[in-house]
Amino acid sequence: MENANLRNIKYPASYDPMFDKIALKLGRSKRQILCQMIDYFFRSKKDPTDLNDELLKTTLLKSHKDYVGFIKVQEMELLVPIKIGTDRMIRNQEQIVKFFNEQVLKSNKDMSDKFNRQMNTLSAAYSILKIMNDNLETKEELKIKLLDIFDEFVRKREALGAFKTKEKEELLRQTLKRVDEL
Repeated sequence: MENANLRNIKYPASYDPMFDKIALKLGRSKRQILCQMIDYFFRSKKDPTDLNDELLKTTLLKSHKDYVGFIKVQEMELLVPIKIGTDRMIRNQEQIVKFFNEQVLKSNKDMSDKFNRQMNTLSAAYSILKIMNDNLETKEELKIKLLDIFDEFVRKREALGAFKTKEKEELLRQTLKRVDEL
C-alpha cells in the first residue's frame, strides 16, 4: 500500500462503530481492513450485497462436510476403540470387586470365626490351668508337710513302745492316709 496515492472514502457515521469494532477485533487499522476487504471481493468475485451467496454456501457446506467426515473417521479409529477398551476394563474391575467380595471377605470372616473359637478355647484352658495351679502346692510346701507328718509318726511310734503292734499298724495306716491326701 502506497501512502502517496491516498484517497478519501466517505461513509455514514452509523457504520463507524462497527468498523472500529472490526478493526479492534482483528488488530489492524481501518485502512488495512478496507484494503483487505476490497482485495477479498475483487479476487472472490462475490457481491457483498448478496448475503445468500451460493458460492459461499457451497464452500461452507464443503468445509462442514470435511469436518464432519474427519470427526467420524476419528470417532471410528480412536473413540470407538477407546470406549470398547474402557467398557472391557470396567467389566474386569467389576469382576475383581465381585471376586474380592466373595472370596476375600469370606476368607476374612472364616479367619475371624476361627480366631474367636481359638480365643475361647485358650481362655477356657487358661481358666483350667489357673484352677489347677491354685490347687497345686509348691514342691517345698509338700516337703515341709511330709516332714511334719513323718516327724509326728516317728514321735508317736516311739511313744507307743515295742509291744503294741495293733496300734503301730493303725498309726502307719493313718500316716499313709495323710500322705495320700497331700
